[in-house]
Amino acid sequence: MKKQKTVEHGKYGLIFVVPFFLVFAVFQLYPLLYTFYSSLIYEAKNGRNVIKETGFGNFKNYVFGDMGGGEIWKALAITAVLWILNFIPQILLSLVLAAWFTDVKYKLKGTGIFKVIMYMPNIITAATIAVLFYSLFDVNGPLTQLMRSMGWVGKNGILLSGWASLIIVAFIQFWMWYGNTMIVLCAGILGINPALYEAAMVDGANSKQQFFKITLPLLKPILQYTLVTSAIGGLQMFDIPSLFNKGGPTVPVGGGQVNSTTTVMMLIKDYVTTGTKQNMGRAAAYSVVLFIVTMLVSLIFYKITADKNKDGR
Repeated sequence: MKKQKTVEHGKYGLIFVVPFFLVFAVFQLYPLLYTFYSSLIYEAKNGRNVIKETGFGNFKNYVFGDMGGGEIWKALAITAVLWILNFIPQILLSLVLAAWFTDVKYKLKGTGIFKVIMYMPNIITAATIAVLFYSLFDVNGPLTQLMRSMGWVGKNGILLSGWASLIIVAFIQFWMWYGNTMIVLCAGILGINPALYEAAMVDGANSKQQFFKITLPLLKPILQYTLVTSAIGGLQMFDIPSLFNKGGPTVPVGGGQVNSTTTVMMLIKDYVTTGTKQNMGRAAAYSVVLFIVTMLVSLIFYKITADKNKDGR
């Protein structure tokens, strides 16, 4: 009897995953390892000569020493404030809209159109949005002129106010991303078993009680995902604050090089591309600090929002 030939499907799976690992190794893993390596190469000037030393000189002098002027910590604080100012209203509004659009009691009409409209800012490029808001709030922009006529802004314009620029950039981030967060939360709510809501209505629970007793507890994994990914993206914020201020805001913080909306990524970019300030070791050290902070923040948020077992672990 002739033995039937079998097909090994496992090897075909490897063929499909190999391209991913190749792209990951070339464009993500290698740059990450090279960044860690570059952070350990400290350049010291000895007259006209540049001496390269291997060690933790970049961290000692620029991150924890006086040579850095504490700019990395100022930039981290500004980045954190920008993220908090845009994430808190973003998650609150997204939760309210997601609850409204998925509530079977209200049965709102045209929810699909509203979802598309609210998601639209996320589709528009960051450069377009930054230029739009910069034009609106420029020294001679229409909104600036309106506020100047009402006595809210001086002759120099609103962009000379550090907090004003900070709030505007945070609002742009909120406006761009709340639609995306709303869609994710809507998908999470629609994944909850409708029988739970039906049983709650039979027991006389109103919409508010259903939201806090059923929706929020069962939506916890989606909220955890949203919180962690938003924190990672927020700490790596670059395009909107950089483009909005055309390369740099106008108000210094503490008299240093860090301005009112200078994020960590903007600071790193300055030391990578600016000719007179170019210092790859310093930029790499700041990148490592950002990597460690991002990892710690993600782990802390994950630990706080993780479900605990009955024994409290």
